[in-house]
Amino acid sequence: LCGGPIDANTTRRLFREGKAGQRMVAVVLHKPGTQGKRYRLPTERDLDAFRKAEEALEEKRAKLWEKWGMDPVPDEEIPEERATGNSGFRVLLYELTRWGDLFNPRQKLALITFAEKVREAHARMLDEGAEAEFAKAVATYLGLALDRTLMFTTTLTRWKPDAECPVDVFARQALPMAWDYVENNPIVSHSGAFLDQVERMLYCLPLAFSGNQSASIHKGSATHVPFPSAHFDAVLTDPPYYDNVNYSALSDFFYVWLKRTVGDLYPELFATPLTPKSEEIVADPNRQGGRQEAEKFFEEKITQAFREIHRVLKPDGIAVIVFAHKTTDAWEAIINALLKAGLYLTASWPVHTEMGARLNAQETASLASSIYMVCRVRTSQDVGDYQTVQREIERRVREKLTQFWENNIRGADFFMSAIGPAVEAFGKYARVEKLSGEEVTIKELLEHVHKLVAKFALERILHTELGGIDAPTRFYVLWRFAYNHARVKFDEARKLAQSVGVELTEHWDGRGFVRRAKDGVRVLSPKERDRDFLARDRVDTMVDALHKAVLLWERGDRKGLEELWLHSPYPQELLQRVAQAVAEVLPEGDKERQLLQGLLYGWRESTATREAPGQLGLRLKARDKGET
Repeated sequence: LCGGPIDANTTRRLFREGKAGQRMVAVVLHKPGTQGKRYRLPTERDLDAFRKAEEALEEKRAKLWEKWGMDPVPDEEIPEERATGNSGFRVLLYELTRWGDLFNPRQKLALITFAEKVREAHARMLDEGAEAEFAKAVATYLGLALDRTLMFTTTLTRWKPDAECPVDVFARQALPMAWDYVENNPIVSHSGAFLDQVERMLYCLPLAFSGNQSASIHKGSATHVPFPSAHFDAVLTDPPYYDNVNYSALSDFFYVWLKRTVGDLYPELFATPLTPKSEEIVADPNRQGGRQEAEKFFEEKITQAFREIHRVLKPDGIAVIVFAHKTTDAWEAIINALLKAGLYLTASWPVHTEMGARLNAQETASLASSIYMVCRVRTSQDVGDYQTVQREIERRVREKLTQFWENNIRGADFFMSAIGPAVEAFGKYARVEKLSGEEVTIKELLEHVHKLVAKFALERILHTELGGIDAPTRFYVLWRFAYNHARVKFDEARKLAQSVGVELTEHWDGRGFVRRAKDGVRVLSPKERDRDFLARDRVDTMVDALHKAVLLWERGDRKGLEELWLHSPYPQELLQRVAQAVAEVLPEGDKERQLLQGLLYGWRESTATREAPGQLGLRLKARDKGET
């Protein structure tokens, strides 16, 4: 409207000053029995209906407040520290500071009316003679259905254009700001509406009550399990992934509404304004006073939880523990906790569990798989010799990596998948010692695993022995394989570089193909290199030679490309192999992949290590004319 952009800080200030608002920009229509949707501009009647909902909300809100003794619209504050860190509650920066602020007036009116009807349904069942526990169970399911409806009924709910439907607010485990949202109709029967959520629950309920014995559900802490020792044949758990997600913070979104539907039926569960958080096993610097304190807290608490698993398992029982994290720090913590608790791995499997299309996966080096670790109670205190254990680790890791490769496990998941097999060999012993008697740490084990996986992956990607390919180029190929173009925390980048003998600091700040930033490290593509990169006479690595070749090819600089091949210290055959390898590991549609494929197309299939002068120019000329 104003013909110019407004910067983010100004936008946030306007929100904080109360100068921001919302307006209806379109109405989406659907006729039953037809395909697709129709769209029109809002009319005065549409706007009037919204205004009437605002008026009705105030009347309804006052009535229920008096009746319930609490504001029916959640007025609990969203904790300020959630604006930063992994929780990512960016809405706080725009003065949306209470949970009720995440809903517009018409949504609030609908939701408090649903909450009222859940309470009325419970009271009516009791009046009509239903058993108290049955009435409580039905009301609980209705309350949970309303909680699911919330995800499609906020001012953060997005419209999915290709499917023409609303999608739930948690595309990732955060609450980012949304500039346009869909006001879902929760009353009619469609995806995201209340009745749809009830039907989904009815579909699943028979699964919970199949068999001769119903489930027994207990609320408690994983660090103090209310069962006797040696009680269970199996324990299955999916614990928090280090610092990935603060589930308690996210669960407040649902908790504040459950309190208003069934809170009076479970007073002991809803005694606090928000969910209890102090004992949640998660590494949260905001909560625990800093990064080191958070890491220490997580490892101590997860170890206590694993010790409880050890205690309640029968001697021949198994524990299945699911874990997924892209940093070796997190894996070091979880493996240390397992071994300290007296559990050891007998098998592990990467299982594809995450959605690759989710927002976080597209922006960072996220995993698509979780590692399922099958553990048993340690019964021996044997001490292992590290040289012997190393050979066993190498045999086991290569055997499993071959299997995982054949099953198309790729990228960062491939590196993580090797941890389990290594720990299977390592964890059989109560302690593994070097010849000096010094204990081998999990950190040393993971460094060794990184090197094993790096060598295995490079041989498979490059389809050759690694001789002649310099260390920086090995690192470059591995990075594209594991992380594509994602930014990665410095320590993880350093460990990957270390696995092939590269010092990262020698390749950043304009000196190479690495760029550092506050939030981590990135590996540059050819078009991201410094402006003066092409003008430099020297090439220090095979990556430099390849990047120059790509840029010259894109420019159509025949002479420059021939000069590069004539004076390059690297055999063209190896450069071709590297280019082909990188192109293969990058996804379809990737710009760097397209550039590499163009360069490869221009190379003649030849075993010669140098092109005869003039031949490349002829092909470039043909390319320019559109000939093949």
